Amino acid sequence: MEISAALVVTILVVLLVVFTVFRAVRIVPQARARNVERLGRYNKTLQPGLNFVIPFIDRVYTAIDLREQVVSFRPQPVITEDNLVVEIDTVLYFQVTDPRAAAYEIANYLQAVEQLTVTTLRNVVGSMDLEKTLTSRDTINSQLRGVLDDATGRWGIRVNRVEIKAIDPPKTIKDAMEKQMRAERDKRAAILGAEGQRQSQILTAEGDKQAAVLRAEGNRTARILKAEGEAKAIEAVFQAVHRNDPDPKLLAYQYLQTLPQLAQGPNNTFFVIPSEVTSALSGVSKAFTEALPKSPATREEATPEVVEEAAADAARAADAAKEAVADAAEAQPARNPDGQR
Repeated sequence: MEISAALVVTILVVLLVVFTVFRAVRIVPQARARNVERLGRYNKTLQPGLNFVIPFIDRVYTAIDLREQVVSFRPQPVITEDNLVVEIDTVLYFQVTDPRAAAYEIANYLQAVEQLTVTTLRNVVGSMDLEKTLTSRDTINSQLRGVLDDATGRWGIRVNRVEIKAIDPPKTIKDAMEKQMRAERDKRAAILGAEGQRQSQILTAEGDKQAAVLRAEGNRTARILKAEGEAKAIEAVFQAVHRNDPDPKLLAYQYLQTLPQLAQGPNNTFFVIPSEVTSALSGVSKAFTEALPKSPATREEATPEVVEEAAADAARAADAAKEAVADAAEAQPARNPDGQR
């Protein structure tokens, strides 16, 4: 019995020692911190690694995370300067820099940061209208961060960033904004279409202008070349006529040959037989019945055979002249009932 009691006491002592050692040794992970109270009063903050405390006298509290933390707050209704209610969703990035202040200066620093963010957000957005609120996120973020950082400094918390995740205006405002954006897009599309049509018309007009100028230049060049060709042809004929010394009767005969050609035109509805035709016929007959004068083309004496041949040619020419006059008379239209030709 005595051995058994001693064994039990030994076991109890060993267990007490093990429990005491276990309570005296505390291991703190990296980027964590734990506050220690001795007899109900703050004593120290345990750093990462192996730490020793006095068992049953020192009280070690829950570890505080020293890393940067991200907290997303639920959307909060905020009234803008133009009396519109918008819901703003914010994201807060903060870090605990003083574990003692975070534990003893504020009861719940997360709740305190959330309420302070909402209050500051309402103050900042309340001085802006809806359009400025939607387009000034960076300004709102900077003002929120400045106010929160100043207020949470004494709590041992540093606010690194404040971001507005979403700004939701009322549904009616969304519909109005959507209609406005659609109208702006339609306006830009109409302006672009008008600009394109104007440019197209300008380019078309310029193209027509250039084409007209080129056609005019081409017609002018063609007429100039045609006139130059006709002038050269007339000059060549004139030189050939004067070079061969023609007789006036020959010219009259050529005139008589041209009369039927004038009457053959499809558009000729009025034809005049000049009074010089009779004199031309007499001149031609006289020219071929009389002896041919000596011209540069005919320097030799005319033989009887030549005279007979000339008489025959004169008779044929007279017949041809009569036929030309008859053709011209047939080509002349009959007098109409009004007495006009």
